[in-house]
Amino acid sequence: MNASPSLTCPVCCSADLRPFFSLAGVPVYANVLLPTREEAFSVPRGDLELAFCSSCGHVFNTAFDPARLHYTPDYENSLHFSPRFQTYAAELASDLVRRYGLYGKDLVEIGCGRGDFLAMLCELGDNRGWGFDPGYNGEQDANPRLTVIRDYFSEKHAGGPADFILSRQVLEHIHRPRDFVHMVRRASARREGPVVFFEVPNVVFTLHELSIWDLIYEHYSFFSPTSLERLFLESGFEVLDVRPQFGGQYLSIEARPGPKQRASRPAGEAERVAELSADVDEFVRRYEEKTGHWEALLRDLRASGRRAVVWSAGSKGVMFLNMVETRDAIQYVVDINPRKHGMHIAGAGQRIVPPDFLREYRPEVVVVMNPIYQEEIRSMTRQLGLEVSFLQA
Repeated sequence: MNASPSLTCPVCCSADLRPFFSLAGVPVYANVLLPTREEAFSVPRGDLELAFCSSCGHVFNTAFDPARLHYTPDYENSLHFSPRFQTYAAELASDLVRRYGLYGKDLVEIGCGRGDFLAMLCELGDNRGWGFDPGYNGEQDANPRLTVIRDYFSEKHAGGPADFILSRQVLEHIHRPRDFVHMVRRASARREGPVVFFEVPNVVFTLHELSIWDLIYEHYSFFSPTSLERLFLESGFEVLDVRPQFGGQYLSIEARPGPKQRASRPAGEAERVAELSADVDEFVRRYEEKTGHWEALLRDLRASGRRAVVWSAGSKGVMFLNMVETRDAIQYVVDINPRKHGMHIAGAGQRIVPPDFLREYRPEVVVVMNPIYQEEIRSMTRQLGLEVSFLQA
C-alpha cells in the first residue's frame, strides 16, 4: 500500500504517511437500529484504509467519505444503561464540576446525544446546558435546565453563552478536524476563554491492546495522545491536560484559548510517536492471528453444538460479528439498552435480545466484547441462574 502523494495528515498536514491496514466492505454505520435481518444485510458498506502519520502519530481512514454519513434519531450509541459506564460518567462529571467551578454556569456540549452527560453536569452544579446534536430524539421539555438544538454545532451557533465547552466521542467522526477545532477556538475567543473538554477513543489502546473491534467506518480519525495534543496546540489552545480514561480506552484533553506565542508540538512527541510506530509495524500480523484464532474457536463451538452469544450490540460487537465469520455460530446478541431489543446487527444480521432472554435460550458461552464490563456481565448472568463460560474478545 502506498499513500497518495497529495495526501496529508488531517491533524498536522504532514505528507509522511504510512498506509498499514485495509479492510473492505464494513458497515458504514455500526450504531444504527435495523428492524429486520434483510435490512441489516443490505446496509451500505465502505472500506477501511488506515494510514499512520510518522510526524504526529495520528491514524486515519483514507477511504472515508463524509457524504455517506447522516446522523438521525435511528442512530443509537448510548452507554448510560450500563451501571459501570454510569459510574465512570458520574465520576468524570463530578471531577469537572469541582475542578472548574461549574456552578450556575452555561455549558455547551457538541454532539450531546440524548443529553445524559450534559444533564448530569447541570444537576451537579445547577448549571444551564445547551446541547447540539442532529440525531437528538429526546423530549425538549424533559429537563428545564437543558436546551437541545437538533443541528450540528457551527459558526452560526458560536455566539451563544458558554462558560465551558465539551464534546465526547464526536471529534473522531469529523472529516476536517483542524477546521472544526479552529472553529471551536474562534467561538472560545468571543468569550472569557472557556475551558474546553474533548473525549475520543484512544488509538494507543486499539493498537497496543489489539482492540481491533474498535475500527469502525464512522470514525475518520483515530487519535493518539500526541496527535490530539498537536491538533489543539496548532488550533491556538493552551493544553492543560491529556490523559487516558475508562481503562485506557478513551483519551481526554482539557484546553483553553492560548497566547499568540505558544508551543506547537507536544513534549517528547518524536519518542512517543516512535513507540506507537512499533505497534503499527506489528498490527497486521497480530490482527490476522487474532481473527484466525476466533474463526477456529467459533468453528469448534459450532461443531460441538454449544450455544454462544455475544454480549454487546455496540460498535465492538457489531465489528466482531462482521470481521469474523459468525453467522452459524452466533444467533443472538445481548444488550442492556432497551432501545436495541428486537433490532438486528448491521451487516451480520443477528437479533439483539435483552439479558432475560437467556433464561430460555440457556447459552453455554458468553463472548464479552469489552473487558471493562466483565464483572457487570458476570453479575447479571448469576442473577439469571446461568452457568456459562466467558470468552474475552
